[in-house]
Amino acid sequence: MSRTPRRRHRQTTGWAAGLVLLVLLALVSLAVGSRPIPPGETWAALTDFDPGRNSHLLVRELRLPRTVLAVFVGAALGLAGALMQALTRNPLAEPGILGVNSGAAFAVAVGLGFFGANAPVQYMWFGFAGAGLAALVVYLLGRAHDAGANPVRLVLAGAGLSVMLGAATSVVLIAGTEEKFTAYAGWATGSLQGRGWDVLPWVAGACVLATVAALSTAPSLDSLALGRDLGRTLGVRTRVTWLIGTGSILLLAGAATAAAGPISFLGLAAPHVARVVTGPAHRRLLPFAMLLGALLLLLADILGRAVAAPAEIGAGVMSALVGAPFFIALARRRKLVKL
Repeated sequence: MSRTPRRRHRQTTGWAAGLVLLVLLALVSLAVGSRPIPPGETWAALTDFDPGRNSHLLVRELRLPRTVLAVFVGAALGLAGALMQALTRNPLAEPGILGVNSGAAFAVAVGLGFFGANAPVQYMWFGFAGAGLAALVVYLLGRAHDAGANPVRLVLAGAGLSVMLGAATSVVLIAGTEEKFTAYAGWATGSLQGRGWDVLPWVAGACVLATVAALSTAPSLDSLALGRDLGRTLGVRTRVTWLIGTGSILLLAGAATAAAGPISFLGLAAPHVARVVTGPAHRRLLPFAMLLGALLLLLADILGRAVAAPAEIGAGVMSALVGAPFFIALARRRKLVKL
């Protein structure tokens, strides 16, 4: 079998396996928790809803929006990481490394401590604003548009801003009440607990809009991977591509972090693993990175509920515990595809 048919077979197999696994994990997510629900009862809650049964209410009002949110957040982080790595030509680029998480964390701490933003739908907006402003500052300090020539500059700018914002967040939390600290701690672990239908439309809307915009840049990203100068020679409008790409990243990472808390690693690992399956072409890479991000976060959320039941571990913590060993093993086998 030649290389092209082999790659197409790998892509088809990867998509089929990924979509089947996504459906299976979604069903497991509806059944697993502090109160396990049998599969038959879970399916009945979806197909023959009875508002008089507590198990049906638990599935429809709590676990279903949580599951859908995990899919959107994971897909958004996977796509944001792929876009960052493509635009900066930096294999280490991802929302957490570039200060988005720390910016959102500081803004949420301010919202909780000084503005009484106690509900997820309230402090989500603080996290969204903080993530966007932090990313903008990092891009300016790191001269992101020139980072392809020196990718370390962008990472250093993100690390420096993260340290500063981390210290500022600690000051805000120390000055606050124990109740505010507890609320912040739940958000900071990347927990999806308590996220309902009120949060989902805003996150889904931002993700859909950014995804459509990002996918439109796929051919330009392929050309920019050869270098900015050669990209211009091939007719790529680099400023337009950068504007669309960075705007999409802010929407994706900002919405995901604001709604679910700082979840690192997903944006770093998903694009690298996707390249192994799809190759470097971004029209295939970007959507597959979204699928992998959704799978990893959904798996992390399920494990976080299962291993510590009836309590739970935040999905942000579990995603690193689940994904990091796999990513390290992949790197050691030298299967990471270069940008």
